[in-house]
Amino acid sequence: MAKAWSVKPRRRGSRGLRAVRQLLAMVVIAAILVPPAWVLLYRFAPPPITLLMIDRLAQGQGLDHRWRPISRIAPTMVEAAIASEDSRFCLHHGFDLTAIDKALEHDARRGARLRGGSTISQQTAKNVFLWPERSWVRKGLEAWFTVLIEALWGKRRIMEVYLNTVEMGPGVYGVQAAAQRYFHTSAERLSIAEASRLAAVLPRPLTWSAADPGPYVRRRSGRIDARQATVRADGLATCVLR
Repeated sequence: MAKAWSVKPRRRGSRGLRAVRQLLAMVVIAAILVPPAWVLLYRFAPPPITLLMIDRLAQGQGLDHRWRPISRIAPTMVEAAIASEDSRFCLHHGFDLTAIDKALEHDARRGARLRGGSTISQQTAKNVFLWPERSWVRKGLEAWFTVLIEALWGKRRIMEVYLNTVEMGPGVYGVQAAAQRYFHTSAERLSIAEASRLAAVLPRPLTWSAADPGPYVRRRSGRIDARQATVRADGLATCVLR
């Protein structure tokens, strides 16, 4: 007696599930490969524009961005940035755990305003590769890009990109544009006082003015000016100014 064979019909859902899995695999592969390739590109080429610049342009702020190599940026500006934003820049590998602990302690106090613990490396990763709004997704990507630029760029390149892309006023990006806009000079001729003034407005460049500083900005720039002496004496900028 001949054996009867039966063929089960294919489930339509299995093909769709396979397609979803393939799409997810492609997304994961892209997430792994694209960021290192992007970071490696900017290891040699200046970032032409950032998402923050595009966002500000959409708000009608304009765009003044002029790239200068680190060799044509005054050492005073490097020292001022380290004195203001990240005194352990040459000592950490992208994340300053001491600063993070202090920021968490500060935020835990009743009524205390949120205080950041971001390093210059983290700020550079955010400024160059990511969007300005805060979210856990962006913070996670910021950490990943920070690891990548520390590994593929090194400190000197990180500082070079940071000083060329950081926001320094409405529509003003980088120290060359800021030096010309506010002091009618070039980035390589910035004095200690001028560099301190520019560094003083970095936390709130749309609110504070380097050209017409208020009492708080004047006091803050004076403190940064004094800290530059410590940066020089303790060699805290040697990873950049070698």
